[in-house]
Amino acid sequence: MTLAISDGARDALSGWIAHLRALDNAAENTLKAYQTDLIGFLAFLGQHLGGPQGRRALSGIGLRDMRAWMAHERAHGSSARTLARKLSAVKNFYHWLSDRDDFDATAVLSTRAPKFTNKLPRPLAADAAKRMIETAGDQARQDWVGARDMAVVTLMYGCGLRVSETLGLMGSDVPLPEVLRIIGKGGKERLVPVLPAAREAVQSYLALCPHPLEADKPLFRGVRGGALGPRQVQKAVESARLQLGLPASATPHAMRHSFATHLLNAGGDLRAIQELLGHASLSTTQAYTAVDATRLMEVYDAAHPRAQSPSKRG
Repeated sequence: MTLAISDGARDALSGWIAHLRALDNAAENTLKAYQTDLIGFLAFLGQHLGGPQGRRALSGIGLRDMRAWMAHERAHGSSARTLARKLSAVKNFYHWLSDRDDFDATAVLSTRAPKFTNKLPRPLAADAAKRMIETAGDQARQDWVGARDMAVVTLMYGCGLRVSETLGLMGSDVPLPEVLRIIGKGGKERLVPVLPAAREAVQSYLALCPHPLEADKPLFRGVRGGALGPRQVQKAVESARLQLGLPASATPHAMRHSFATHLLNAGGDLRAIQELLGHASLSTTQAYTAVDATRLMEVYDAAHPRAQSPSKRG
């Protein structure tokens, strides 16, 4: 698709992004995703309506246009979940634009998102999480790289950190304190306890790392000394997963899921877990209660006499 977007539409898009950045404190990754989604939407309108649509023309978009865009997205491979996310970005943009330009955006704002089923987190069992940490440190050819990978995975599991949060730690953050201040999505701050095992893993990595520790440089370094990237972490975890025979759901983010689920299973308070994970909404954290309930039903089905075959009941 040719990206035919008018100057007026680009100005509107820039204004909306600036608004989100200044007032909503949206994360840069979120802003980039929104911008990409809106550029795709505006480009489609240009193709669909026979030319770039100016800012004033955007106010005339109707329900038929929205349906055509959604059909186009599905035809080009967007899943229901992805399309719902894109529609959310479009609605957010139109809510802002209609306030600025004083027009009725009901046609856009009333467009229904496709239905989809929320995927439950896929945490590892406690013993599998432990083996993942140990195995991640055994995959590398160089000892210091193995120690680095082990420290990264330990922090994700032991502190419930996202990959980006783990790789965002700086030299100035060590030695790691007992409570670490993390800046998460949207600039949201939270305090996370750091287990002794995590501090020890980081110190073991630093003792072997050939690159000098600098306060203003990333704590975790690549082989050549630059910042360690998320793809390298994914590769290390994937290699360990394959060696252990774990499912494809055993990703770096699954270590964070495992942290939450194991805390919940141990009697942790849902609100406290929400704070530790940095979730803006409790409903996001409540997904872990669904995981717990699913496991409970599996145990019930396996153990309850009525769920067993006649041969098992004797």
